[in-house]
Amino acid sequence: MRKVLFLDRDGVINVDVNYLYRIDDFAFVPGAPKALAAAVQAGYDLIVVTNQSGIARGYYTVEDMERLHAYINEELTKVKAPILAFYYCPHHVKGTVAAFTKDCDCRKPKPGMLLQAMKDYDIDKENSFLVGDKPSDVTAAEAAGIEGYLFEGTDLYEFLAPILEAKQKGQTHEGV
Repeated sequence: MRKVLFLDRDGVINVDVNYLYRIDDFAFVPGAPKALAAAVQAGYDLIVVTNQSGIARGYYTVEDMERLHAYINEELTKVKAPILAFYYCPHHVKGTVAAFTKDCDCRKPKPGMLLQAMKDYDIDKENSFLVGDKPSDVTAAEAAGIEGYLFEGTDLYEFLAPILEAKQKGQTHEGV
């Protein structure tokens, strides 16, 4: 079974700019590459679960987002922190692109993306967890039966290192 660190994208891996899809606008959150490399070193696979309502709103396409995800994975692979999979929700009830304008089970705080990943990969729920920057991320994690941690800091490595250390010692780290 796989131990997985699930990650929200915007605000956790990259600096959150509204409706990011252009590589030129991408910047890692401080400490993100180091944090993700530490997680891989600790035996975790990395899976991204991200709401991308900009697709439903017509701001960018699925192809634009996939191009950005390929770039992110390329950069993280350089530091030995490859992303196993990217799951995204392109839906929003107030969208302008008909194919994506709907209520769905994948948009966080619903756990659909996490549950799909758990079906697609043999994931050890007891030893997997999620880091997100919004309460809806933590709610989705809890609904999927895993721990969720709310990242509100500025350096992902400083936030994640003590969680990884506690988990390696078999302790429970207090989520915020």
